[in-house]
Amino acid sequence: MITDTRPVARGEVISAGARVVYTASGEAGPPLLLIHSINAAASAAEVEPLRAHFTATRRVYCIDLPGFGESERSERSYTPRLMTDAVITVAREIFRGQPIDALAVSLSCEFLARAVVENASLFRSVALVSPTGFSADRTLRQATGETRGKAWLSNLLRGPGWGPSLYRLLTRPSVIRYFLERTWGSKNIDEALWRADVLTARTAGAHVAPLDFLSGYLFSADIHNVYDAVRTPVWVSHGCRGDFVDYRQLPQFAERNHWRVSVFDGGALPYFEQAHEFLEAYQKFLNQPAT
Repeated sequence: MITDTRPVARGEVISAGARVVYTASGEAGPPLLLIHSINAAASAAEVEPLRAHFTATRRVYCIDLPGFGESERSERSYTPRLMTDAVITVAREIFRGQPIDALAVSLSCEFLARAVVENASLFRSVALVSPTGFSADRTLRQATGETRGKAWLSNLLRGPGWGPSLYRLLTRPSVIRYFLERTWGSKNIDEALWRADVLTARTAGAHVAPLDFLSGYLFSADIHNVYDAVRTPVWVSHGCRGDFVDYRQLPQFAERNHWRVSVFDGGALPYFEQAHEFLEAYQKFLNQPAT
């Protein structure tokens, strides 16, 4: 894992009434915004190798989305709208007249794509690492703002005792390791990330947002329409091991001139396993003139 010892500054914004924390590090240079995935123990620790690498040449910003990391974890509904608004609010905060390159992981790719469609002038490019919404199970073109949430499941998880108990089970250290191994498609996970996941899962209120994630309310049922509407240059990258390898609907988007796709021989977080290859491919994408 790449490490970096340069100072990291901490910032806060209020988005939709929620306190959202982000960090800034690195030299003065083109802004780069990094957005972690959504899971039971998510935080900006997931993008640490990228932050550490790019601090040598860029100003790098890492967000903790609402309900995760150091951001507010209050009792509320966690939705794509809430997450997208957080991305937009931070992007506006860090925008200094120079469009932002932004990278998101897994489900957060949906929030970033929506943010770019709604505020294209803020963004120079979009990188989607192991994005959701491309598996073969369904076409996702429902009405704007619709989610894949299941009310019965949400009611069950929000019932007395069920949700917190399930969350404690899912975030036992051994279980976190199990899910990381499924993400990697290998037992050779990053131990620093595992430790960070174990720690963040012990934060007060850590169970609240993951319950909406488990209920499906953070998945957008209109995401294919959103991906269609992205006009900013797009780079998609994903691995071919582990649980996140179904991208059978990706070709219908990737054939467009402003989309690029890279596939790595690894799991869903290829920049941990194949840092050199990943960074080389991403830098090549970043070096292309904006369209």
